Amino acid sequence: MIGKVIEYIDAHRNEYVDRLKDFLRIKSISTDPAVKAETRKAGEWVLKLLKDAGLKTEMIETPGHPSVFAHADGGKGPTVLVYGHYDVQPTGDESLWKSPPFEPTVRDGSLFARGSADDKGQAACHLFAIEAWMKAAGRLPGPVKVLIEGEEEISSPNLETVIRSNREKLACDYIVLSDTSKFNKTIPAITYGTKGLVYKEITLYGPKQDLHSGSFGGTVTNPGNALAHIIASMKDPVTNRVLIPGFYDDVLEMDDDEKGKMLGLPFDELKFREDVGVNMTNGEHGYNTVERKWVRPTLDVNGILCGFTGQGGSTIIPSKAMAKVSMRLVPNMNPRKIYQAFDETVHLLAPQGVRIEIKTFGCAAPYMCPLSSPAMKAAAAAVESGYGVAPAFIREGGSLPILPMFKEVLGAESIMMGFCDPNCNAHGPNEFFDLDDLHKGIRSAAQFLEKMAKG
Repeated sequence: MIGKVIEYIDAHRNEYVDRLKDFLRIKSISTDPAVKAETRKAGEWVLKLLKDAGLKTEMIETPGHPSVFAHADGGKGPTVLVYGHYDVQPTGDESLWKSPPFEPTVRDGSLFARGSADDKGQAACHLFAIEAWMKAAGRLPGPVKVLIEGEEEISSPNLETVIRSNREKLACDYIVLSDTSKFNKTIPAITYGTKGLVYKEITLYGPKQDLHSGSFGGTVTNPGNALAHIIASMKDPVTNRVLIPGFYDDVLEMDDDEKGKMLGLPFDELKFREDVGVNMTNGEHGYNTVERKWVRPTLDVNGILCGFTGQGGSTIIPSKAMAKVSMRLVPNMNPRKIYQAFDETVHLLAPQGVRIEIKTFGCAAPYMCPLSSPAMKAAAAAVESGYGVAPAFIREGGSLPILPMFKEVLGAESIMMGFCDPNCNAHGPNEFFDLDDLHKGIRSAAQFLEKMAKG
């Protein structure tokens, strides 16, 4: 049966590109209220594809953007829930794009458009694979459900309610998603771990208005100086270790087997530096770049706003200073414990003369899927069949808050099959998805359903 499905996929290779272009033309920027109606159209595109393929479909409404749900009975075997998202990031400065972000353009074998990799292109691999099974075989090899949301890029504010309110409807044995990347351009990857996240905004308020630094310098606390002191005091300048008390207390260290496999991956340090545009890597002492990316917790300033930043000069003491700070957490770390320790540290380090305001914009637990999971083995075999290359097993430095949520509410492990290039410019200008990866991703997704049904 799988042979007919693969033949169908190969025969429709060019058609998939054209249809994905249609999907990518929809300006589904979830953070922009001005395109809310158009964002919904992206969900409707997904719903129509699944309905036309023969699945039972419905739109689950939320206060924001809706989620698309679909299901179809297949043969025997565990129930697989396919997850993805149809919303995309804002485009940023469009002058940096070589072609308009919502006019999909093929260059050098890659499809350039906002959302091509994150996540429309990768989600489409699973949608087209489901369709191929229904068209070529008349049914799916096992029971399959689909949940494609429209708010992932704004931290999925309504997804938990959707999942809890539809617990029985969404009940499954395993979840599969493709919102991660390959290991490198030639080696696909199965991701088994993601970091957690605590995302904070600190604002320090000083005088009621900006002051002349000649008339008032040295007489009041400068919020800019105070904020710089707080941030600098949170990391050791020599070892780059985070100095928040208790930050490393619960970190789960790798065992020797995992560490050996991770260090055995063909990671190209020089290419990494070239891709990023730096002449050296830097981070927590005692660990290499791969370990820092995947298995060590971090603290980074994401943005600072303070005082006069326009053209020319204006020698003022700012009335306030703000910084956004994110901490990426690894298994066993409790995000609530970390954000409380962060708040306490800010208050401890802040000098007298400023008022402190701290907001929390993100709080997500880390996630790990056991490598011994039957679905993990099925995914590895499927990707190897689809790509002709054995996948690397990797962790991810980013965060997917939905994964621990799925585990808690549905009791199901999540399998992450990465099809896009790790340097695909997701969230940046000139985002792309290789057409070869689109084709191999569809083949891999189809193989995964078949191997899961066989058990």
